[in-house]
Amino acid sequence: MAGASMNDIKARIKSVQSTMQITKAMELVATSKLRRAKEKAEGTRPFYEVLGKAIDDVLASEIATTSVFCECREAERTLYIVIAGDRGLAGGYNANIFRLGESLSGTGEAVWLPIGKKAVEYYRHREREIFSDEYEYASLVGVSDSQEIARAVCRAYADGELDRVVLVYTRFVSMLTQLPVYEQLLPLEREKSDKVAPEYDVEPELMLERIVPYYVGGIIYSALTEALASEQGARRTAMNAANKNASEMIDTLMLRYNRARQAIITQEITEIVSGAEAL
Repeated sequence: MAGASMNDIKARIKSVQSTMQITKAMELVATSKLRRAKEKAEGTRPFYEVLGKAIDDVLASEIATTSVFCECREAERTLYIVIAGDRGLAGGYNANIFRLGESLSGTGEAVWLPIGKKAVEYYRHREREIFSDEYEYASLVGVSDSQEIARAVCRAYADGELDRVVLVYTRFVSMLTQLPVYEQLLPLEREKSDKVAPEYDVEPELMLERIVPYYVGGIIYSALTEALASEQGARRTAMNAANKNASEMIDTLMLRYNRARQAIITQEITEIVSGAEAL
């Protein structure tokens, strides 16, 4: 009976060790991808900041407030652009972003634009109204794709098909911290600058019409890079925790194995001594 128990423990130890090899490999891969994703996220921020300053300068003009992109409407139909991961095994990364999206869509009519395989599957499965499901893999969405999304969204907003556009993604704070956040893209709500608006060769409304799609596309792409870095950071943390749990489990199983082995040895010694006394 004890021998059978020892064999079971040995098989369990071998199984946990095999799993641990996989989680260690995934942690190394996530660490490597995280480094590249972090550099990419940091590289996109200057472009976003320059566009933001341009928007601030244009909004300093009172005339610019008449633009359709600055028009505040009753939020009856809101588009939520949700960026999630392409794979699981990343702790609560995907679940947290979906939970935030659901909490934001409590009132009014919601339309969804999922980016990432998990997001597309989530909203398809729940039969939600989807604006577009073409961007199934977040890791493959580039600058041109972000601009394409922005043009489609801005066109729909200008035509009155949407009353508000909200971006939901995960901001990369550090290797250990990733924060689900949301940001309103349209209508524009940036703070007006106190300085006098600069002179442009074109009217502020036309300037906004030209800049806003690039601005929205820049925000989307910047959020994508933040989300990709966050996904790898969450996966690295999850795999590191899995490695620690596996190591602790192996230690516990080894202790049980040694105790079972010691019990067999003790039993054999007792049988030998008893046999010797019988003689």
